[in-house]
Amino acid sequence: MNILIDLFFTFSRIGVLTFGGGYAMLPILQREVVETKKWTTEEELVDYFAIGQTTPGIIAVNTSTFIGQKQKGALGGIVATLGFAFPSYIIITLISMFMRNFSELAIIQNAFAGIRVSVYVLILNAVLKLWQNSIVDKVGIAIFALIFILSVSTSLSPVLFIILAAFIGVAAKLQERSRHQE
Repeated sequence: MNILIDLFFTFSRIGVLTFGGGYAMLPILQREVVETKKWTTEEELVDYFAIGQTTPGIIAVNTSTFIGQKQKGALGGIVATLGFAFPSYIIITLISMFMRNFSELAIIQNAFAGIRVSVYVLILNAVLKLWQNSIVDKVGIAIFALIFILSVSTSLSPVLFIILAAFIGVAAKLQERSRHQE
């Protein structure tokens, strides 16, 4: 029971501190679940983010579900997810009650402008951390370059990019494995 309580409160704390969505939360999540709690490794966290990105739902919620499930099965996944979502629910409810009355105030607009800048920095930090654990060889660099060019120059669905990257990754590993067997 203690681990379930710990999951709930740890992910509640992460949920309260997460501004800017899933990518912005990566540094906080990494510190809490990899360094402090040691519930997962950096590599597993990157995998959870990758899977969370490709499955329906919010990446941060999906990641908390994976970590909770790893710790305590389905019940752990549910508790971690509820822990992560609970603070957001409360905060959004409170903000929505007052937003209509205060959204035009200059101080509120300036606060949101400052928050946006800090969120961009957190997202950049998350991208750099993901880069270190994901782009580890020439194939990774080639996949990154191809998908980046396609995403900037076309309006194709991100789902197609993910499928293409997966196909290239599998093909490259199969080719590498067959070379080692020769």
